[in-house]
Amino acid sequence: MNSDTIIHNGGCHCRRVRWQVGAPTSVVAWKCNCSDCSMRGNTHFVVPRANFKLMTSSEQFLTTYTFGTHTAKHTFCKFCGITSFYVPRSNPDGVAVTVNCVDHGTLTHMEIRHADGRNWEKFFDQSGIASFSKPDEEAR
Repeated sequence: MNSDTIIHNGGCHCRRVRWQVGAPTSVVAWKCNCSDCSMRGNTHFVVPRANFKLMTSSEQFLTTYTFGTHTAKHTFCKFCGITSFYVPRSNPDGVAVTVNCVDHGTLTHMEIRHADGRNWEKFFDQSGIASFSKPDEEAR
């Protein structure tokens, strides 16, 4: 984590799933139109896996859904159903954090970009999203 990185806390609605993520106070968030994200209105930011820490007691409350290529791992709380984070297809080496699941007060700014998940291959090749899960990536 670089010096601009702070610890954000967050989790699901029922608070059984809790985590911490190291990220700047200003993030680039992706609003995706893929079949899964569009149905649940997901807007997320991506961090390197090393910047994400699931609280120990949370794992027992998680379950995972996959489809298509099975690269994305859509994790959600078994009790309240909220996907507060997941492993995205675009960044299998990172974690996508749902912006609305970050506790209030630490995110000060979001630049929202469109992720064209319906035309995934074209979007992925042109977006640069893969760089967001690389440690301390500067050029975004």
